[in-house]
Amino acid sequence: MPKKILLLEDDPNLGSILQEHLHMKGFDVKLCGNGEDGLTVYRREKFDLCLVDVMMPRKDGFTFAREVREGDQETPLIFLTAKSLKEDKIEGFKIGCDDYVTKPFSIEELMFRIEAVLKRSHVRPAADETQTQFSIGAYGFDYTRHILSHGSTQLKLTPKESELLRLLCLHINKTVERDYALRTIWGNESYFSGRSMDVFVSKLRKYLKDDSHIEIMGIHGKGIRLVVS
Repeated sequence: MPKKILLLEDDPNLGSILQEHLHMKGFDVKLCGNGEDGLTVYRREKFDLCLVDVMMPRKDGFTFAREVREGDQETPLIFLTAKSLKEDKIEGFKIGCDDYVTKPFSIEELMFRIEAVLKRSHVRPAADETQTQFSIGAYGFDYTRHILSHGSTQLKLTPKESELLRLLCLHINKTVERDYALRTIWGNESYFSGRSMDVFVSKLRKYLKDDSHIEIMGIHGKGIRLVVS
């Protein structure tokens, strides 16, 4: 069954071109010209990925993404934008996007990013190759189900949060080099991927804050370390 993509693009020419190329690559694509229509379609159907133009009428891309992320932390989001300001890209990653493509871009670049995001979002290691159950101080972590538990409380993690926490658990009390973590989870070592990882590290610290024996340390010039004393 082909992967389903929700494409939000208010430029009808660009939208049609992208939709046609994605169809040619085997994707099932639903095109919407504004954020309100996009949100209506998103709530009616299930998609494997959303391609979202930032500047749209009736509801901009950032607002669309925030409303999606209120109840859905898993569907991958890629922003399409004419803006190249660092502040805009950081804002996108804070909202919870998986990647950010600046216009003009080539179809080849877009396809590479789509494939990379879909691959990361569906990564599941074989049970006989990688540990999936972890004990982190007072917490339990089920990587396969993306569940972090503390007593009777369970928190559903996003795939990327799970990937990062698993990587830290596999190297518990050891430093995970920053470049290695970026290549393993984000697929590159760019500035924006680095800022995105910093956001996810902050989230994990908050999730683990109820056990004073746990600390996620930033090792200056090297990487990050999950310390459990």
